[in-house]
Amino acid sequence: MRFTKKKLMSAVLGTGVALAVLGVNGADVSAQDDEHPIFNYEDFPKTVSNDAEPSGEGELRIAYSSDAPFEGTFNWAFYTNVVDSRIMGYFDESVFTIDENQMFTQEGAMQFDIDEEERTVTFTLQEGVLWHDGVEATIHDYVASYEVIGHPDYEGVRGSTLGFSLLEGFNEYRDGEADEISGIEVIDDYTAVFHYEEIIPSLLSGGFWAYLFPTHHYEGLEVGEIAESDLTRQTPIGIGPYQVSSISPGESVTYERFDDYWRGTPSMDGIVLEIVSPSTVATAMQNNDYHYTIAFPVNQFPDVAEIEGVEWLANMSSVLSYVGFKLGEWDDEAGEVDYKPEEMKMGDIELRRAMWHAIDNETVAERFYNGLRWEGTTLLPPYYASYFDETIESPEYSPEIAEEILDEAGYEYDGDYRLTPEGEELEISMAFIGGSDVAEALANYYIQSWRNVGLNVSLYNDRMLEFNAFYDMVDEDAEGIDIYQGSWAYGSDADPAHFYGRGARNNYPRYASEANDELLEKINSPEAFDNEYRTELFYEWQELMREEMPVIPILYGSGVHPVSTDVVNFTVEYGFNEETALYNIGLVEEEE
Repeated sequence: MRFTKKKLMSAVLGTGVALAVLGVNGADVSAQDDEHPIFNYEDFPKTVSNDAEPSGEGELRIAYSSDAPFEGTFNWAFYTNVVDSRIMGYFDESVFTIDENQMFTQEGAMQFDIDEEERTVTFTLQEGVLWHDGVEATIHDYVASYEVIGHPDYEGVRGSTLGFSLLEGFNEYRDGEADEISGIEVIDDYTAVFHYEEIIPSLLSGGFWAYLFPTHHYEGLEVGEIAESDLTRQTPIGIGPYQVSSISPGESVTYERFDDYWRGTPSMDGIVLEIVSPSTVATAMQNNDYHYTIAFPVNQFPDVAEIEGVEWLANMSSVLSYVGFKLGEWDDEAGEVDYKPEEMKMGDIELRRAMWHAIDNETVAERFYNGLRWEGTTLLPPYYASYFDETIESPEYSPEIAEEILDEAGYEYDGDYRLTPEGEELEISMAFIGGSDVAEALANYYIQSWRNVGLNVSLYNDRMLEFNAFYDMVDEDAEGIDIYQGSWAYGSDADPAHFYGRGARNNYPRYASEANDELLEKINSPEAFDNEYRTELFYEWQELMREEMPVIPILYGSGVHPVSTDVVNFTVEYGFNEETALYNIGLVEEEE
């Protein structure tokens, strides 16, 4: 049976008719109808309104909304998913701070001085920064991060970006041709000079590695043993305001105050973070079981917007959800993408173009996420306001256009579904992460939309995948996965090479082209310190990705953050602010 848009969206999403206006925390928000109110993240506050002094006591209880246990690789050089990174953020911190434009500033434990003419950066670590076991951190711990990530036995996903490869001697060290990185010159225990082949813009927005490596903590371990060791998974250490006191693998982490934190005494006794199912996390907040929820399911917000004792904050996120097409494989030996669209099922750009026309992401955003996510148009989210090209539009939602494209490209019907232009059966397998309240409905919608234009799409192995298993399979180019629905949480650096560079392991579509290589190189050329020129290059790159379509952007988004009203100094603003830094977040007793 083929569905029209009206029948399909009603069957999958439900319908509603009347207009309404809702208010949340004093914000005015419009609504599409009674059943599907529409919100705007800009109408929410970004910082809690409670301006009392923290008591200096208590435990902050945090729920992490996830259907899967955390993986538990608590080392910045080796972790692979955002859950572990958020957990690490409470006990270990970047040595650099950033501003609201995602540029490095000089307020962290490390300062830097750039000499463009000499192509050097001098890093100076403050004295008196202590690891949680009481050992003082030194510049050798920063150098060790580069030595671990560049080690020939390192099997993690980092080290491919220009912040590493432009460091003199890094590539030779990584390839086993040298015993040390020649471009690193240690001056004393707190100072090192890094020599680069070029000084590029990305160095200032995420290009420098931002974390120390506790060399003494891992003494005696080989690089290949670090990720799985108990020192990483059970007793990790950092330099942050709270230290890990216990870990229940996959389930919870308990932190206690680190009194010798270099900025000052933290404002709470500790923190307890627990993994909580998305289906129960709203109820847990309503019952006052937690003070704050990470990754709160935005689709649940309308049902719990008025719960007592909670203040809702919101801000645009850097997340982009997308459908990726497998266009090649990862070549371990070469350390780069093996792009071979002619051998891959999804290699025909006309097939990919038709699949984009066949899905209605605008309606998905409204009906599943009530406007707190919105239709994606390019592969660079609007989080990067300076570089986002707002003139690019998504292809028109039109099953009719999709059918025409497929007809003209030779995908003829054989019964209910289409054949390849060569006359062979075309079965497309899609990997999709399960667990959230809307995951299965979303998967069903996209699959049915593509079936509606004659494409035989089904779930990989006929089931939704657990989060960690999904990314393992996508990373390993598991046989049988043709397309997948994933998401990226971009960092401070807008550089697309992190996800779409030829040498990026995270380039899961396995896409590469000379045009892409050239633009990515120009984006990080010394000439791109001219921001107007760099912006033009970002616009060109977004247009190239629109034409090549290795990935379909689906949704941009915002996060809504429920925070207990007895929490103070908490914000979701971007950029470092001393007043709302982690060590100053605290609790106050609620008035009776």
